[in-house]
Amino acid sequence: MDTFAIAIVSVTAIGFLCAVILAVASKVMKVTADEKVERIRAALPGVNCGACGCSGCDKYAEALVHEGAKANACIPGGNAVSEAISAILGIKAESVAPIGAVVHCRGDGNARRRKMEYTGIETCIAEKQLFGGQYACTFGCLGYGDCAAVCPEGAICIENGLARIDSRKCMGCGMCEKVCPNKVIYLEEKSSTAAVLCKNTQKGAIVRKQCASGCIGCSKCVRECPSGAISMVGSLAKIDYSKCSSCGKCAEVCVTKCISLLSI
Repeated sequence: MDTFAIAIVSVTAIGFLCAVILAVASKVMKVTADEKVERIRAALPGVNCGACGCSGCDKYAEALVHEGAKANACIPGGNAVSEAISAILGIKAESVAPIGAVVHCRGDGNARRRKMEYTGIETCIAEKQLFGGQYACTFGCLGYGDCAAVCPEGAICIENGLARIDSRKCMGCGMCEKVCPNKVIYLEEKSSTAAVLCKNTQKGAIVRKQCASGCIGCSKCVRECPSGAISMVGSLAKIDYSKCSSCGKCAEVCVTKCISLLSI
């Protein structure tokens, strides 16, 4: 037998041996899938948003079966998914708190003063790296739509340099909240509620020069609130929702109209 034939036989024998080893290993080391985990995973929406507190739907399904995770933690799935999961686990279904995203900024292109003209990569995270962005106020919406790019429902658009959210489409996944570099997007319980749509913590005189829609710390909302639900944290108004009756008085008296009564 010549050298060439020996090489062919050797390679064939090695290949056959490896195939046998892999076949045996696949039987011996086979991991049996958990039926409950698979059924729950099929019931989940597959958004992989992390709103449940897990890294994705697969991890949430495993946590439900093996770690006792709450069945009503899937915000995008809502009550329908909570009921389906509860039925598989054989537990009583709990309702899912309806949640929506809110942009805590009203400073559009007409309200904010520019300190420079940004011409770099058109993403919020890139703009922020250059001296906090093109606007004098470095606390607000950067306006390039990183949030809109990740929204699975197309609920976010950019109008005049400001992110706006369609509450009818928003499913509360929180992906926009995670990606916003200035953290101006928060998840709120869906209800008619008052919200301070500003994050600028500087003194009123400075805010006035930066944005016509920013909180100037005048405390008028604090004085006029019949429930005592508003206080000042530095120069920025803050609402205590355990006291707020959503009467709308604060929005009515706000000088710069940075407080709004929202329906989310």
